Amino acid sequence: MTRLGFVLDSGTCIGCHACTVACKSEHDVPLGVNRTWLKYVETGTFPDTNRHFSVMRCNHCQDAPCMEICPTSALFRADNGVVDFNDASCIGCKGCMNACPYDAIYINPATSTAHKCNFCNHRVTEGLEPACVIVCPTQAIRVGDLDDPESEIALLHSSGNGSVRSPEQNTNPAVIYKNANPTSLDPLASSIPSDGMIWSDTLESHPSPTPVSLGAAPDRADGGDMGRTVYTTGHPATWGSMVSGYLVTKAVSAGVMLIAALLVLTGRGGEQAAVSVLPPVIAGAFLALTGVLLVADLKQPGRFHYLITRGNWSSWLVKGAYILGGFAVLQAAWWVAGLAGAGDVLPILVAPVAALALGTAGYTAFLFGQCEGRDLWQQPLLLPILLTQAVVAGGAAYSVMDLFIAVPDSGTIRWIFLVSLAVNGFLIAVEVRGSHSRHVTMALSEMTNGGQRRKFQAWLALGLTLPCLLLAVSLLTDSGTAAAAVAGISAIAGMFAYEDAYVRAGQAVPLS
Repeated sequence: MTRLGFVLDSGTCIGCHACTVACKSEHDVPLGVNRTWLKYVETGTFPDTNRHFSVMRCNHCQDAPCMEICPTSALFRADNGVVDFNDASCIGCKGCMNACPYDAIYINPATSTAHKCNFCNHRVTEGLEPACVIVCPTQAIRVGDLDDPESEIALLHSSGNGSVRSPEQNTNPAVIYKNANPTSLDPLASSIPSDGMIWSDTLESHPSPTPVSLGAAPDRADGGDMGRTVYTTGHPATWGSMVSGYLVTKAVSAGVMLIAALLVLTGRGGEQAAVSVLPPVIAGAFLALTGVLLVADLKQPGRFHYLITRGNWSSWLVKGAYILGGFAVLQAAWWVAGLAGAGDVLPILVAPVAALALGTAGYTAFLFGQCEGRDLWQQPLLLPILLTQAVVAGGAAYSVMDLFIAVPDSGTIRWIFLVSLAVNGFLIAVEVRGSHSRHVTMALSEMTNGGQRRKFQAWLALGLTLPCLLLAVSLLTDSGTAAAAVAGISAIAGMFAYEDAYVRAGQAVPLS
């Protein structure tokens, strides 16, 4: 057995960027993205200061989260332990980028597929060394075999004298740092001052000692002083409004069918328009929109069918595709039964429809759970929040439907709508106010007080406060249909604002 890895000796690295240039030359890496890059961090107070250099790249983890989430196995492990990639299978979903705790993966603008350091495997398999090893003037980059107990890298690993990045992620990386200052390896242990003395363009959300985007400087886990980042490479967020929109559209689809199933259980299955015909049409339309958003967000949308033909069953992207497909089939069956007036069939469909509706609403919690680089998305309250959002969305949709058709038990549905809003608001409040790790605390600060605060405030106003007030009015008056409908529209708009803030805040905390 062989498991190749790198020893990156920060004690001898001089920060010359020869490795970065050699990597770009060897692999034709376009400008603006990097497989290998350098980070400069300064510690101490003038005149007693030091500058530390660290090479950043893919860690070729033994427990690689990028491989687990990849829906087409485009990221795979070679026989020598290297995590390599296959351009021909990549659909450009960008899940691997959020799964990687090291910011090591990028979308190649020339191929629209995910690329990263692959250990120059085309050279290694021919008995040559990686390009970065060849050019390093101080031999600060060395190759070793972790399965050889006598090798330098194995001894560093077993003795504890070596360091790894983000050890709390438990990925068992094959990149071991020697003589590295902890400040340079921990992305939250150094900050970019606001004095403009930075040698490269960076994201606004990188930690700063003044309120920029994350609201406040993070505290070192070890209680030490924050370092000063003087050179690094920015990594922009990969998921945006399309992912936020998909979270809302599938919540509406799931919620409508959950309310319809509840009406069938309460003996209202004979209400053809409001229970058996219109709900699956609305749910189907929003489910189709969900699919459009998912495919449109791919960098290789023409390959979306690879989710089925080359599906990797460890990925919740693949499992989610089957859940959505099964839900669409059941919606069609519900609609056909409704058109045929076969009301006695609907009770048989209630259980599977409700199960797949809950699966449609909630599977994203498990998908986000595979994004190990984004700690905000790992929180246990995400699943109940997504499920209550589906109920909110279902109540909102039925409240709007009530303007156009007679909805049975509309008062009960409004109560369900109101209670689910309150529960959802309570769960989010617990999430925001709870005690969390540095990473999650910074992401929540970004969401509530930083760059996403206006969207979060829009949710508070449009997605929670206003709908609750309007629903209270509708329940206390005899003609509250219009108020409930406005509450429904407002709740959906507020839900999108929250999801967009949540998705973007989760990606705001730097990983390198």
